Order: sequence, then structure tokens, then C-alpha cells
Amino acid sequence: MAVTTTPLLGLDTLARLPERSRPLVRPGDVPAGIVHLGLGAFFRAHQAVYTEEAIAAAGGDWGIVGVAPRSAQIIADLAAQDRLFSVTTMSGATAGTRVVGALAGVRHAAADPGAVVALLADPAVRVVTLTVTEKGYRLDPSTGRLTVDGDLRADLTTARAPVTIPGLLLRGLLARFRADGGPLAVLSCDNLPSNGRRVRSLVEQARALVPGDTTAFGEWLGASVTFPGSMVDRIVPASTPATLDLAAAALGARDLAAVHGEPYRQWVIEDRFPGGRPAWDVAGAVLTDDAGPWERLKLRTLNGVHSAIAYLGAVAGRETIAAALEIPGMRAAMTRFVAEDVAGSMQPPPGVSVIGYGASVLDRFADPAIAHRTLQVAMDGTQKLPQRVLHTIADRRAAGASPRWGALVVAAWMRYAQGVADDGRALPLDDPLADRIHERLATAGATPACVVEALLGLDTVFPPELAADNTVRELVVEWLTALEKHGVEATLAGAA
Repeated sequence: MAVTTTPLLGLDTLARLPERSRPLVRPGDVPAGIVHLGLGAFFRAHQAVYTEEAIAAAGGDWGIVGVAPRSAQIIADLAAQDRLFSVTTMSGATAGTRVVGALAGVRHAAADPGAVVALLADPAVRVVTLTVTEKGYRLDPSTGRLTVDGDLRADLTTARAPVTIPGLLLRGLLARFRADGGPLAVLSCDNLPSNGRRVRSLVEQARALVPGDTTAFGEWLGASVTFPGSMVDRIVPASTPATLDLAAAALGARDLAAVHGEPYRQWVIEDRFPGGRPAWDVAGAVLTDDAGPWERLKLRTLNGVHSAIAYLGAVAGRETIAAALEIPGMRAAMTRFVAEDVAGSMQPPPGVSVIGYGASVLDRFADPAIAHRTLQVAMDGTQKLPQRVLHTIADRRAAGASPRWGALVVAAWMRYAQGVADDGRALPLDDPLADRIHERLATAGATPACVVEALLGLDTVFPPELAADNTVRELVVEWLTALEKHGVEATLAGAA
């Protein structure tokens, strides 16, 4: 009996795919106009999909050159299948898979940073987009100051190949300036507060470290480069073997770079692109003068609740966000967090109810088909807490309120950072400040008050005025005491 093998996805397999699964554009047919830094699952399921749909609907030389800062594997996988990959949209028991062909090229920054710098200087490239996670920008999450270590300083002051995202970006902009590469928009798609202004500040802070007179370069930046803000939204878990199996079953071809996500998606973009842009609005994106209200709504509501459920769920031994949301009292606590703390901390976009948006977020999180792992969402907590939770707490305190539920989230993070779940299993602390956290906990006393005192002392996370706020401190101690004494499930059951 003959043994058959499933072919690898590629240009030569497109004709064999179900018609509904074929890409809207073919790699190589559309010249590159965008460089994207960060080839992770979210980019592939979000910006790449929007861009392909925009090209298919309105044309334009807007193919994307995807740059992986670190992972060589994703570059090898995409290269092996002619830069094609699939996105499976899942909801409940239903799923639909489509191949995306928006990638005009792929590059590995760590292996050939000079090629990436050259791309950033290329006048054919008019937009640079980024999804490098909060920590990739090397900005202090509390103050917004650039964190300068030996690698970044060498990127900015020597001729060696850049190894950091700020160094790579600044070197590319310098090369573009020297080559008269024309106007450019740098569009952050990461969960940073005021992400456009933050990236502009990053570039200016990095420029200040470059030796010599950079006055002309600074003038060129002001005249030729824009930094639009944006808000992105789609739940895209990390791919698993099950993701690849789903894609193979739908396509009849193996996809080594398959991703999956929920049906919901949103992209709000400040429309400031001096060199032009794809017709993202035709693909459903919202173009606006100010993405700030949308950004705050998403960061404080969706992302804040996501982190809260992740910390509480992980400590309670739940593997996924959907499973954690089933803990008795969890949904009620998150509903009150949104209604009593988040809603009063911000002005939402016109016509949007923060409470209504929060309810829709919880419904999205409850879908068991989107197996978003609590440990994945809990990563990099020190980089996420300020914009997701601490800004809410600070604004409520400025209004004279006692942000009880926001304090629960901080206490949940502290409980998680201690590294042991309620059932005694170890919890991994995957965080840029993990060493500092461990050091502080090792020298702190055993009581919840001592733990709170130690971790509030992380001044790159907790602003001094917040750390010194007795109301906040007492609320966090109260919650941490309950979590340590009774566990997550009993605490939530008695809280809301």
C-alpha cells in the first residue's frame, strides 16, 4: 500500500487548496512598501490580514517585508513555503481557514541586521510597522524613559551591527536620512500608552545618544517622519500542534507557520502617512485623528481584565483564560472592576459604553475555542501593569475614589510573582525584572504586608506617589492576605 504524505504549503499547492482558502494576493506579485518588525502570531493574524485585504480591494505596492528580530525558525518556515501562511478563525465549534499572501519578503534581523537597515532606508518603503511587545521598546513602563544598557549604547555609538529594536530603528532612520529616502510613517501596533508618541520619544532619546551633531537629522525627522498612534484588537493565542493540525485538515497542506484567532478584530489608526498607506479602511480599519480614547478603552478594559484573569487563573491552577473565567465569582469580580474602577477612569470614544464593552470582552474571553493560556498572558507583568492597571488606579485616586478592584489585580500579580499556585505547583515568572522581583521577595518578610512593601518598591513599575498611597497599599494588602489565606476560588466566591 502506497504511503501518502501531506504536501507543504507553497505556491505549487495553491491550486489544490479549497477556493475559499486561497490567498487574495500572491507573494511576489505585489512589491514591498511596508517593513514590519516582529513576525509573531498576532501580526500574522491581524495586520497582515488587513493589509492583504486592502491590497486586494484597492491595489497599491504595499507588500510587507516581515522581519523577525530573534527567531530564525519562523523565517525558515515561511521561506520553505514561499512566504505563505494560514489564519484559522475559530468560534465555538466552527472554524474557517484562509491562506495569506501579503508577505513580499522575510528577513532575520539577528543574522543580517545590515539588510534590515537597508530596507528601512529604501525609498520604496513608506511605512514601518511594529509588534515587538512592550519590552522590545526598552522604555521604562512607569516613566517612558529609554533604558540604556551596553547593547543599546553600542548600537547608537559604534559601527557594530545593531542588536536592539531601538538601535535597529534609529540606525535605519539615520541611513534613510543620509540616502534621502523620502517620507516615512513609523506605526507601533503594540500595547503601549500613546504608542505613537512613545515611539517618537524613543527615537528622540536614542538620537540624543548618537555622537556628533545630529541637528540636521532631527530636523529631517520632524519634517519627514510621522509616528501615528494605533489600537489593535484580536485574541490570537500562541500556535500549538493543534493549530497546525487544524490548518492541515482545512487546506490539505501542512503549514508550519499557521496561526488561529477569534472572529473579532479591530484596528484604529491615526491617519498620518506622508508617503501614503494601504486602503486599510476598506478592510475595516477605523481611520481617526486621535486613537487615544480607543487605546485607553482597550488597554484598561480588555487588557486589564485579561491580565487580571490570567494572574488569578494561573494561581488557581486554570490552564486557559476561558477556564479561569468559569471560576465562581470571577466574572462578577471582573464586571465590577470595569464598572467601578475602569469606567470612571477615562472618557471612552463617542457612543461607546465602557461597561458594555467590558461585557463583550468577557463574552469573547469565555469562548473555549480560543485556548489562550493563562501563563502566556501573565508573561512580562512588570511591562504591562502600568498601562493596563496602574493608570486606572492612579486616575481613580486622583478623583478621590478607592479602586478596590484595581487593587485586586495588583495583589493577584504579587501572588503570582511569588511563584507557587494554590495547589503547590510552581509558577514560572517570565519577566524582564524577574531577578529584581526574586531578590526583593527573598529579603522581604513572610507577611502579605512585607510582600506588598517589597514589590511596591519596584520604582520602574510603581510610581512613587502610588507606592506611597496608604489607601492603595491597604487595599492591596487586604486582597493579598485573602488570596494567601483562602486561595483564589474562596476569595472570589466571597468578594463579589
